[in-house]
Amino acid sequence: MGLHPLEFSECYLDSPSFREKIKSHEAELDKTNRFIKELYKDGKNLINATKQLGMAQRKFAQCLGEFQFEYIGDAKTDDEKCIDESLQEFSSFLKNLEDQRELMMRNITETLMKPLEKFRKEHLGVVRAERKRYEKETEKYYSSLEKLLNMSAKKKEPQLQEADLQVESVRLHFQEESLEYVCKLQEIQERKKFECVEPMLAFFQTVFTFYHQGFELAKDFDHYKRALQINIQNTRSRFEGARSEVYELMKRIREAPQEYRQTSAISSAGYLYVQEKRPPPFGSSWVKRYSTFVKEQKILHMMTFDHRSGGKIGETESVTLKSCLRKTTDVLDRRFCLELDITDRPGTVLTVQALSEDDHKFWMEAMGGKEPFGHCLGRTYSKERGIDAQLDDVGLSFMKNSISAIETRGINDQGLYRVVGVSSKVQKLVSLMIDETNNDVDLSTSEDWDVKTITSALKLYLRSLPEPLMTYGLYKEFISLAKGGSPESRIQAVHCLVHKLPEKNRQVLGLLMKHLAKVAAHSKLNLMTVANLGVVFGPTLMRPQEDTVAAIMDLKFQNIVVEILIEHDEKIFTDAPESCPLSPAAPVFSAPTRQSKKLSRQSRPLAVYNPQALHIQNVSAVGDGPSLATDETSMGSNESVSSQSSSASASEMSTEKNDHVPLSSLSSGSNSRDPIAGSSLSTPAAPESQPAPTTAEKEKPEESVTSRKAKAVFPCEAEHDSELSFQVGAIFNAVVKSREPGWLEGELEGKKGLIPENYVELM
Repeated sequence: MGLHPLEFSECYLDSPSFREKIKSHEAELDKTNRFIKELYKDGKNLINATKQLGMAQRKFAQCLGEFQFEYIGDAKTDDEKCIDESLQEFSSFLKNLEDQRELMMRNITETLMKPLEKFRKEHLGVVRAERKRYEKETEKYYSSLEKLLNMSAKKKEPQLQEADLQVESVRLHFQEESLEYVCKLQEIQERKKFECVEPMLAFFQTVFTFYHQGFELAKDFDHYKRALQINIQNTRSRFEGARSEVYELMKRIREAPQEYRQTSAISSAGYLYVQEKRPPPFGSSWVKRYSTFVKEQKILHMMTFDHRSGGKIGETESVTLKSCLRKTTDVLDRRFCLELDITDRPGTVLTVQALSEDDHKFWMEAMGGKEPFGHCLGRTYSKERGIDAQLDDVGLSFMKNSISAIETRGINDQGLYRVVGVSSKVQKLVSLMIDETNNDVDLSTSEDWDVKTITSALKLYLRSLPEPLMTYGLYKEFISLAKGGSPESRIQAVHCLVHKLPEKNRQVLGLLMKHLAKVAAHSKLNLMTVANLGVVFGPTLMRPQEDTVAAIMDLKFQNIVVEILIEHDEKIFTDAPESCPLSPAAPVFSAPTRQSKKLSRQSRPLAVYNPQALHIQNVSAVGDGPSLATDETSMGSNESVSSQSSSASASEMSTEKNDHVPLSSLSSGSNSRDPIAGSSLSTPAAPESQPAPTTAEKEKPEESVTSRKAKAVFPCEAEHDSELSFQVGAIFNAVVKSREPGWLEGELEGKKGLIPENYVELM
């Protein structure tokens, strides 16, 4: 049972039970007072803690807003730009949230803390004061009453009457005070029900308003969050592909570092130990210097650099080289030494020491050094490629046959073009379909070839072409447009560049893009979105000539170009571009590759030097490209077609391996790299300003060459003593077929040497 009501009539009787009832009411109000004081204290602590949280959140937001990602390369993709800006977005979101929290704290102070404290002071405090007065009046009344009752009856009547009047006055005042006190007790007991709860209701309303504001912020943030998730998925997918490429490049460099040593066609660089002679009796010392040799000017720049001193760079010295001679150990008791005759210091000989035998050969070749013992710097040639793919009618027929089969039999297969076939079967199918004497197989009805084998064969065919479908000559232009500009300008630029491609290339590319657009239209079933297809086909259709980390960093921009081609295939390939302000008046075609269509040359830097270039082109020292096993099967990806090493030729790949890609990764965007799409072939090409042979000229049967004349149609700089350097229009005599496929032997100005076959025309 609750508190007993206090009857006003009992104020006159003032019974013990009435007093007990009053005590019960007083005890309840004391408990309420303590509760409010404790709640107020906890509320203060809550506000202070929330302020500390807000300060920490704001500091966290400030830290987010001040940081900015650095990126590798000279441009960022749209996805990377969004990711870069995301930290500022997160910071803004947190600051907005903290503004709402700060407003909530102010509202809690006004709606909860102040009303509770006001009730405690103005009402509970008044009751406490009333109780003191009531107790004082009680003491005064009963003391007066006892004093009156103790008076002697012998007192005079006026005295007794006066005493009676005084006590009566005190009694009336006491009873009046008792009535007011009882009324106040019961009033406060009833008032506390809403005076305490109403501020709590306002408190929770304030809290819920804050959370609702957070919900509204989350709703506003949701669209950005979803877009950012796609940006992150795309970036992760490109990262996986680039990482596999980087690891594969690192593996190839680790296996043959000298082949990747030279990074420029006109300069060489590396460490040399230089002998510095001192006056007697100190002898001489050897100082390590980072040296760069510029071939054309024959200038050797030497920079002192000590790794042990924290990478401190010292002085740089430059000398002009007159000649270079290998220094034998019988002359100097040190290995790998070279003797340099300096032009600008007559009579001065500079002795330098290479780091190893291979390094010694590298510097000898770079500086045109003489071998006292007739040592010949040999060349290593690659094995014949197993796939003789050409962009001709047979290849086009294979493309159409494959596309028809894929669209008929497997357009909805999950991971289409991502899940790869067994390498030996893929090789066999490509060889069969590009064989003019045996290419009548209808893949749409044949049960001998599954869909993943057909898709892998299609990619392998495109990767095996002597030059990428989108050509070396236009590679930089395609990459440049993907690095900047608005989406509309990119589409227009791609449209223009596509129509610069040779007719055959554009025809095949259009056929492929139309097919990939159909594949993307079924992405709900096959999980191959436009972005996923871009990852697969970017490196397949576009490849740089140089095999470097910088080139691998541009893989993400290749994907962007392919995505544009897929999304706008109808416009790009159906209609001619309306305006191309950056394009030249005449179409620009890529020059023919220097390598034979059947043979690539290893350990070979880029063979074309453009004298009009304003900067040194960074090109790979690996030659025209690694063997097919490197290109198609050794990409370090979990989708690798084969497990063969990069040194094996395609014909040697007998191990059958079927590495399946987890299909769950396709829907999440965290996709592995396609092995065929992710590899790189480095094939030198002539400058794109020169016209290419027409398709008809390319398809002409090879003529026998027996001591004829030939005319140069492209300039070429020799990269080896056995080759000839020449400019456009040079006339060669005594031209004959070389034993090396793809090359001729001829005579120019009395010097005999090798000539790239597709750089000249027979007269």
